[in-house]
Amino acid sequence: MFPYRCFVPSWRQALAAVPPAAIVAVPVIDRWTPSNIHLAPALAVAVTLTAAFSSTRRTALTGALAVVALTVAAIERLQLTSERVIVELLSLALLSALLVLFCWRRERRDRELARVRLVSEAAQRVVLRPFPERAGPVSAASAYRAAEADAHIGGDFYALARTGNSTRVIIGDVRGKGLAAISETAVVLEAFRAAARDQLSLPEMVRYMEKSALWGLAEFSAGETDVGERFVTLAVVDIPDDEQVVRLVSCGHPPPFRLRRGTATPLAVSEPAPPLGLGAMSGGQYEPQTFSYVPGDVLLLYTDGVTEARDARGTFYPLAQRAAAWVGLGPTHLLASIEADLREYVPPDALADDMAMVALLREGADPPGCGHSRGDGRHYATTQPHLGDRQPIAAPAAGGYGPLRLGLSRWSRCLTVPAPAVTNIAP
Repeated sequence: MFPYRCFVPSWRQALAAVPPAAIVAVPVIDRWTPSNIHLAPALAVAVTLTAAFSSTRRTALTGALAVVALTVAAIERLQLTSERVIVELLSLALLSALLVLFCWRRERRDRELARVRLVSEAAQRVVLRPFPERAGPVSAASAYRAAEADAHIGGDFYALARTGNSTRVIIGDVRGKGLAAISETAVVLEAFRAAARDQLSLPEMVRYMEKSALWGLAEFSAGETDVGERFVTLAVVDIPDDEQVVRLVSCGHPPPFRLRRGTATPLAVSEPAPPLGLGAMSGGQYEPQTFSYVPGDVLLLYTDGVTEARDARGTFYPLAQRAAAWVGLGPTHLLASIEADLREYVPPDALADDMAMVALLREGADPPGCGHSRGDGRHYATTQPHLGDRQPIAAPAAGGYGPLRLGLSRWSRCLTVPAPAVTNIAP
C-alpha cells in the first residue's frame, strides 16, 4: 500500500489562530479606541470559536484568558467597577462556563460513539472474516460496499473455506439491503461454515444451507408481512486442488465470469436451482456443473449491485468488458480498478445497493505451507469484510502488486484506472 499524509486545511489553521489573536488584541486596541467603542463582544467570539473546534480543556483556558483580557481592558480605562463592565464580565464568564459544559458533553458523546462503533465493527467482523491471500492453488481477493453508511455488512455476503483437497467459495444476496438483512446473512454464512467443517459434498452443502435459510427466514422474519417472499440468491464454487476445473451450483444468482486472455465468459449453468428459501420448487436437487479452470484464469463472482449500477443516462455498468480489460492486473488490483471505475461511472450518491465482488486466480499447484487445511485434516472458513476502511488505493506498479485495502470509499479516486480495451464476450 502506498503511504499518504494528511494535512490540516489552511482554513482550520486560520480559525485556530483567531481566539488567541483576539484575546491579545482586545486589551491593546481598547487602550487607543474612544470610550464609546467596546470590544468585549470580540472576546465572546473567541471563546465560541474555540468551543467549536477544540477540546474542553482548551475552551476552558480560552474562556479564562478572555475574562482576564476583559479585566485588563477595564483597568486600563479605569472602569473595572462600572455596571457595564461588571455585566460584561459576568456574561463572558457564564458564556465560557456553558461552552465548557457543551464541549465536555460533546467529548463524552464522541467517546461513547467510538466505543459503540468499535463494538459494532468487532461484531460485524465475527460474521465476515478476512479472506486469506492464498487458498490451495487459488489467489483470492474480495471487495464489499454496504448500502448503509458506516456499515461493513449488508444483504450481500461471501465466504471462503478449505474442505480437504478443494477450495469452496460462496457469494450471495439476501432479498433486501443494508442492516435489515444482516440476520439472514449471518445464518447463511454460519451454515456454510458448518457444512465445510463436516466436509459435505457440494449438493449436500447447498441442501444444508437451504434448510438453514428456511429456518433463519422463519425465525428472524416472524411477524413480517413479506415473510413468504424472503429468499437468498447464492452461487457456490468448488475448486479442486488436483483438477483444472471449477464446479458451480447456482441458486438464482448472476453467473460468474471466467476471465481468460482478454475474454470474459459467463459461466451459466444449464439448470439453475431456485434461490434459498424457495428450495421446495427444486425438489432438493443441486447438481453442480463443471467448467474448465486452468492456471492463469480468473473467476470473478459478483452481486447484482455491481451489474445493475447505472450511469446518468441509465446504462448498466459493463462489468464483463471492464473486467476482461484489467485481468492482467491480478485479483487485488482487478477489483480495485473496477471499484474506482464504478465511482466514475455512477453519479454521486447513486450507489444505493449493497455490492460484493470476489476474484479468484488459479495459480497452479499449492506451494508447500500455503494450504489452509491444518495438519490434522481439519480446516477453517474465512470471509472478507468491507476493505475500504479509509485507506488509499494506489495504481498498480508493473510487476509488483503489494497488498491493498479495497472499498468504494473517498480514497478510490487515488487509483489511476487504465482505459478499458474492446473485449469480446465468449458465448
